[in-house]
Amino acid sequence: MESSALTNPVYAALTGPHAGVAEVRGNARRYPAAVAPFLALPDEPTDKDWADAAVLLGPGTSVALMRPELPVPGSFKLDRVIDLVQFTAPADLPAADPEATTLGPDDVPDMLALVALTDPGPFRSRTIELGTYLGIRRDGELLAMAGTRFSLPGHTEISAVCTHPSARGQGLATRLIRAVAADITAAGRSPFLHTGGSNTTAIRLYESLGFTLSNQMKVTIVEPV
Repeated sequence: MESSALTNPVYAALTGPHAGVAEVRGNARRYPAAVAPFLALPDEPTDKDWADAAVLLGPGTSVALMRPELPVPGSFKLDRVIDLVQFTAPADLPAADPEATTLGPDDVPDMLALVALTDPGPFRSRTIELGTYLGIRRDGELLAMAGTRFSLPGHTEISAVCTHPSARGQGLATRLIRAVAADITAAGRSPFLHTGGSNTTAIRLYESLGFTLSNQMKVTIVEPV
């Protein structure tokens, strides 16, 4: 169960803790577009699962699958495949941070601006609804943030880790990762995260914090034809 959840995290989230926000047809699940761009299918999707996904999405709707790579049927156009790596956190990672503040709906414009500047991965106008996001502001400016996105049985994902270019090298991302991990472990869950397979800077940071590689993943971007 745990291994399957981590190798198919979007499906585990949308059939588990995030089932209430899922758009559903048959075994196909997706987040609302304003929340996240992800589609989820069972571990071994059938032709019917793909057909249900096509109806759920509608023609021309581009979505992302996050899981080990799988064959895409002719009823879908394959746009691109991006390498992704998944890490699980060490037990000694969590550490609360007094400067980290909880970000809310009023902070979303600043969060979207920081994401646009730093490109940590998908973050949309309603992504904040999926979990708790923490930020560090100085003189009113949002300099760094991180939060929780996918919630699975037993695990919660750390996501949207980013730092304003003017504040890099100060350890803000590390502090926020630890603070988010503290919230996750306080809820009795284990933290994990993803980053691009070619993002050597992020991979070095996570390895230096004691994260362990758990899965080689793909982000497969598709749309029905």
